[in-house]
Amino acid sequence: MSVKAKQNPPQVKIRMTDVCKAFGNKRVLHHLNLDVYRGESLVVIGGSGTGKSVTIKCILGLLEPDSGSVEIDGKKMDTLSVKEKEQVLGQFGMLFQNAALFDSLSVWENVAFSLIQNGRMNKTEAREIAIQKLAQVGLKSDVADVYPADLSGGMRKRVGLARAIATDPAVIFFDEPTTGLDPIMSDVINDLIRGTVKKMGATALTITHDMNSARKIADRIAMLYEGKIIWVGTVEELDQTKNPYVRQFVAGSAKGPIQMDVRVEK
Repeated sequence: MSVKAKQNPPQVKIRMTDVCKAFGNKRVLHHLNLDVYRGESLVVIGGSGTGKSVTIKCILGLLEPDSGSVEIDGKKMDTLSVKEKEQVLGQFGMLFQNAALFDSLSVWENVAFSLIQNGRMNKTEAREIAIQKLAQVGLKSDVADVYPADLSGGMRKRVGLARAIATDPAVIFFDEPTTGLDPIMSDVINDLIRGTVKKMGATALTITHDMNSARKIADRIAMLYEGKIIWVGTVEELDQTKNPYVRQFVAGSAKGPIQMDVRVEK
């Protein structure tokens, strides 16, 4: 009789443990616990103002948690020296909401920004890398010398994605990657993200309220509500869950346990 080999448990790339963050009296994250596994695509869903962006900023060190810990590859970020933090964060790439391109720089200079700023290579080499990355996201070399103002929203997103992968990062963050795009272009961007992440073998963390995007990109989905992760599962489990908060959010229904503070003038 053959014995099945036990599968190794997934390795944790990013771990957030009991993370709390408040701004004055406004509590944003409240004992948030989240694991992102190496090589997976995790999507965090939740409404506007639920703390999705704050979660990413705490991981990146742009915000310091009031309590709790953030670990990257088992290293607690608050125990590292400045140099050690820079080395850890150097493995990250990010596609910002609305691409956040520099208007004064050409497309290729935007893509190669970190390569040049970090002194990794000269401009000639950086331009070659930038054109290669643009090709990976379906853009021809003739856009390299134009400026962001001359691009459509979908093209700006592609340039933003090319910039995010320019350094071949181990971890890529996607902040509302389909915001402002029509349904067809959104699907194109979703396919590009999914294909690029898998080809690179990178770990991806996406925050979005777009359920079509979440379903297309995710290996697992986590829902953030009132500063906590209240549910985690696969796309298949998403469709079967009885969690009333998740069901309401996925359905986009005004009726349910999630209540919006809407004031109606009389």
